[in-house]
Amino acid sequence: MLDDSYYADAEGKSGAALKTALHTIISKQSTVSYAQVWDALTVTDQDPANSADVIELYTGKSVPKSSSGGSTGDWNREHVWAKSHGDFGTATGPGTDLHHLRPSDVAVNGVRGNKDFDNGGTAVAGAPGNFTDSDSFEPRDAVKGDVARMILYMAVRYDGGDGFPDLEPNDKVDNGSAPAIGRISVLKQWSDEDPPDAFEEHRNDVIYSDYQHNRNPFIDHPEWVDSIW
Repeated sequence: MLDDSYYADAEGKSGAALKTALHTIISKQSTVSYAQVWDALTVTDQDPANSADVIELYTGKSVPKSSSGGSTGDWNREHVWAKSHGDFGTATGPGTDLHHLRPSDVAVNGVRGNKDFDNGGTAVAGAPGNFTDSDSFEPRDAVKGDVARMILYMAVRYDGGDGFPDLEPNDKVDNGSAPAIGRISVLKQWSDEDPPDAFEEHRNDVIYSDYQHNRNPFIDHPEWVDSIW
């Protein structure tokens, strides 16, 4: 699915120059509305073993596509970069970018809330392997890298130059409404420990071919995480 020329302008670059080149590349995209996100997620996150289901990000459960909504037991649209961090809401742009929107169990999404990402805490009910405390959330091991690469995609895509906030990772928790999410040191560790798998790569391909026509460069080139940060 990936055209060899897609990243041509980024080849050979590192650090800030690489980040700038990638921003230019991935900013050439189409957009979807927040209402359209529902249907898009049933395609991007379809269970490879059951085409009637989607895979929830944090629980890892396969659940019916039809059980989307806001009630207990439903799945809803999780903003992995919490939309209050930069206060961009659900307007078309960062609030509807499929590269960081994933199906999530309603209750677990509520537990995550707008917390930053870090290791530790107490177990999250109904979501084995996830942990939380007052100011941070730790996803299960199988999606730690996914979460990290989604956050770092957002930081490169949205640099403040297009009317949206300049999103940047930092090494703090409890960032509140600042356009920042932590902790970058932990996210880098997660990206190293959980490299892209077939599900994540397929998802990137589907968003590229069918919806936004841009890619998450850190799925295609995980080594670029350390080059920039």
